[in-house]
Amino acid sequence: MNVAFLIFNRPEATRVVFEAIRAARPDRLFIVADGPRANKKGEAERCAAARRIVDNGVDWRCIVHRRYSDSNLGCRRNVSTGLGWVFELAEHCIVLEDDCVPEPSFFPYCQALLAAYRNDARVMAISGNNFQRGGKRTQYSYYFSDMAHVWGWASGRRAWQKYDAEMKLWPEIKSGNWLRDLLADEEEVRFWTRCFDMCAAGLDTWDFQWLFACWVNRGLCILPSVNLISNIGFDRAEATHTTNPEDPWANLPRQAISLPLLDPPFVIRDRDADRFTFRNHFRAPLPKRLRQRLARIGFLRFLVRRWRARLRPHGGSVTGSPSRS
Repeated sequence: MNVAFLIFNRPEATRVVFEAIRAARPDRLFIVADGPRANKKGEAERCAAARRIVDNGVDWRCIVHRRYSDSNLGCRRNVSTGLGWVFELAEHCIVLEDDCVPEPSFFPYCQALLAAYRNDARVMAISGNNFQRGGKRTQYSYYFSDMAHVWGWASGRRAWQKYDAEMKLWPEIKSGNWLRDLLADEEEVRFWTRCFDMCAAGLDTWDFQWLFACWVNRGLCILPSVNLISNIGFDRAEATHTTNPEDPWANLPRQAISLPLLDPPFVIRDRDADRFTFRNHFRAPLPKRLRQRLARIGFLRFLVRRWRARLRPHGGSVTGSPSRS
């Protein structure tokens, strides 16, 4: 079993997730660690503490691969290049970030599905997330989705080779209105167009690009019938994107999945489940950085309107002469 562990500056959360990995005893462990930001006081010490937890904690027979950055690459560059490195060395891998705590059955669940769909080009990812709020979507152990959730997931080299952090295909997809063909819902089209625009403009994230890669290749993600991952990073000051401790998706309860898995006899996306996820998970407040950038765009538009209003004489037009009575 191969596991990639993405860490940064949160030793407390790193310790919790690492203990779950340690209990699973993977054969190969890939550690991808970003470096400290120069302007963040104390971050170098926190990054070093997080690395020590992993360096000193491997007490089982395991091949450890390390990719430690001396400088800060940022979320986008560190994760995208780090996972590229992982999938160069491993054909398949389970991926956990330093705030995503897995239920123990998450590991055999991923292993079984990586093997079952190893050569099935329709399946690009396997996730441990279930955002159906306890709603039962299927009688089987898992279902197929267009949503490539990444709070604990697994994939392979075959799929990751299609990833492009720069989203070079996005202008063509956008101009051709291809999202409408894929989503068939104007609200979702507007939402994801806005997100992908931000990513193409340089937003420091990596996961929307993975979703985009899955969509443009019509790849599906397998989601479990129960939730297998808890994100414990929302209430931590060092969090990059999940900064609201009151978020309803923080610290979701985990539930063991029954093994062996009961496989569905078909590979068809559950559109209703995806629609529920969009309405209740994604359509909720946008990530903080997206909101900030959109707010700046809105403020610029407000300034332009004010500028035009000042140029326009009372009762006249911008380019014409003042009206005369």
